[in-house]
Amino acid sequence: MIPKRYVAWQFICLLAMTCFLPFGAFNAAYSQTGEPDNLVSLKNDHFQVAFDRTTGELKKMVFLPERVSFLAETASQGSSPWEITIAGGNQPSRVNIQSATRFVYHHTENQLELKWSDFPELPKGFTVTAYVGLLPDSAMSTWRIEIDGIHGKRISKVTFPRLAGLTDLGDEELVAPDWMGSLLQSPRKELSASGGTQKRFAWSYPGHMSMQFLALYNPHRAGLYLACDDTAAYNKEFSLSMDSAEQLSYSVDHFPPFDDQQETYRPDYSFIIGAFKGDWLTAAQLYKGWAERQPWCLNSRLKNRLVPAWVENTGYWVWNRGRGAHVLPPAAALSRRLGLPVNVLWHWWHGGSYDDSFPEYFPPRDGKQQFISELRNAQQQGVHALVYMNALKWGPSTQSWKDEHAERYAGKDIHGHALSHVYNIFTKKALTNMCEATDFWKNKYASLVDTAVNQYGVDGVYMDQACQSRMCYDPAHGHPIGGGNYWVQHFARKDQLIRASFPQGGNQVLAGEGVGENWLPFLDVFLALQVSKERYAGIHSWQTVPLFQAVYHEYAITFGNYSSLMTPPYDELWPREFAPADAETPLDPVFNRQFLMEQARSFAWGMQPMIANYQPSLDSARETEIGYILRLGKVRQAGLKYFVHGEFKRPPMIAIPEETISISKLSIYAGHNEKVTRFEKSYPTAYTSAWKSRDGSLAVAIASISRQHLPVDFMMNTADYGLESAGEIYVYDETGMTKLGDYRDGTSKVRFTLPPRGICFIEFIPSL
Repeated sequence: MIPKRYVAWQFICLLAMTCFLPFGAFNAAYSQTGEPDNLVSLKNDHFQVAFDRTTGELKKMVFLPERVSFLAETASQGSSPWEITIAGGNQPSRVNIQSATRFVYHHTENQLELKWSDFPELPKGFTVTAYVGLLPDSAMSTWRIEIDGIHGKRISKVTFPRLAGLTDLGDEELVAPDWMGSLLQSPRKELSASGGTQKRFAWSYPGHMSMQFLALYNPHRAGLYLACDDTAAYNKEFSLSMDSAEQLSYSVDHFPPFDDQQETYRPDYSFIIGAFKGDWLTAAQLYKGWAERQPWCLNSRLKNRLVPAWVENTGYWVWNRGRGAHVLPPAAALSRRLGLPVNVLWHWWHGGSYDDSFPEYFPPRDGKQQFISELRNAQQQGVHALVYMNALKWGPSTQSWKDEHAERYAGKDIHGHALSHVYNIFTKKALTNMCEATDFWKNKYASLVDTAVNQYGVDGVYMDQACQSRMCYDPAHGHPIGGGNYWVQHFARKDQLIRASFPQGGNQVLAGEGVGENWLPFLDVFLALQVSKERYAGIHSWQTVPLFQAVYHEYAITFGNYSSLMTPPYDELWPREFAPADAETPLDPVFNRQFLMEQARSFAWGMQPMIANYQPSLDSARETEIGYILRLGKVRQAGLKYFVHGEFKRPPMIAIPEETISISKLSIYAGHNEKVTRFEKSYPTAYTSAWKSRDGSLAVAIASISRQHLPVDFMMNTADYGLESAGEIYVYDETGMTKLGDYRDGTSKVRFTLPPRGICFIEFIPSL
């Protein structure tokens, strides 16, 4: 179950309204403030928000210290701060402030209550109330909505808050927690150039949107911080869109239970809209100040030392596919070369073909006895294995789908159709989403994990598509129809069922695809593949940033990488006519630097490193690249107090040149049906980060992919990192630790030269 809600004081919505001024008395008092007579405003020394006093239209939003207005003067008329979509008839109807014939407001020092009523096309008691407040001594405002008198109406969507006509801040950047995190420069330009009638970026929470905030900002001026304080994982969709007048809007869609018997819809959370000065990392720190007080952090498995030691101490992961002989011995060989623990993420071990036969995993394609024998042999060499089992999907082409009447328990859309998708481009067979809220699916999946762990002896299960949620509209499943927060609640119950079957005192683990704050109490390790996004998405305007790590690194272990020196494998159980002749052969050496870049990112971003499709033949065929990961693993292992348990900090400014490198877009599916799989783009020649350990030390990590020497030259104010004013400075590379010098009086100057493809961390150890 979801732990009891805990909300930090920064985000507490000011809902208690104990002293409303009479309408006329307020008008007289307010006119003395100098605000135009047509506006009703909330204002402190940091932030101002104002509405039209006759309609409730949002008119002003100002960051006062920087004199930045976030709403353009040319904004479209009728900028309703909310919109409601009601199902019925041939198409849904939409209601906003223009639909109301009556508007009133009440005002206190730090809060406005805005109420719209008398909607001609709706029942008499239908009212919409918005509560907008200012947080004390802050540039943040809180927003809540309540809709009453909705009995007899099926509301399919509530859009709130809605900010239309956002000012162009100049040199804009947009950061979104699209799983690990994505950063986009010039978002207006991207939206304007996008095709189709809907120019829109959208993120669904909980799921691919791993955290509840966006930031639109000019890093040299000011920005908008847009967040939510929902601690119970209700379905919602955040978006930025551009209208026909090229005006930018922010909005959030909520999905109430699709039920016409409710009287009131009152979301149990607030939205935070405010201003800040800084960049994406500044916004991440704002969110972190709230997020680390929430149930998912308080109950994080890593923070509570529930993650088995073998996971924390992993030196490298090998992601191989196929039969045991192709997967396990290479990992053991790499472990011997590295001198560190190497573990396996094992796909295609199961009896059926990949991406269409789930959940018919048993018996394994090696057969039961051979599978167990090879796995035990690997375990004796210190290799642990996580086997693939999709957490969500069932193939409707399987015999078990028919025999077990699985369609009854599949997730359904609003029209009652099963939620299916074809991933396998070779067999063209679909997979269908099962409904997490059904006991049938929870018990089915838990029994599969039980079999894998207790009959076959695996060390854990990788739950593909775990950090996702769906809305299901099947009324027979016993959950609220459509929207709600049942998905994560039932994942928690499934997690309990699974772990109850683990051997007492054992060290089995659960891993999941993606990252997500709501899953921190349930999963031991999170697969974050955006570190190698180019391999499956090619070159894109969105760039990956370690946003999730900036907020949650010390609460979650992330791993994963498509980083490979080989062409992708092909499942032996797929149709032979589509099998490429060059499966699992060395890639063109022109892509070697892409491999190094992905490995350097993992190191700098605090992830457990991984190599995909590894075979010992690469040790000589790609000696430089394999040598790189051997050095990287050794350096990282020396700094686990930073790279596993450390807190992400802003790295110091280091001048790093960029170079153009070749990029391969090629994975088991990506690139097969495209003419262009090679791209070129300019990337940094080194990646950096900074980490604060629990004992008060600081590490600055650097991983270079340059063929040239890299001068490392920076000045650091130790007070910015909470360090003592004096101490010692060391550099740690694959040869060990070397003292660089001392720092005193709160400042430190670091200057040395990193060799080509050098990997190190610079350690600042305060004096006792």
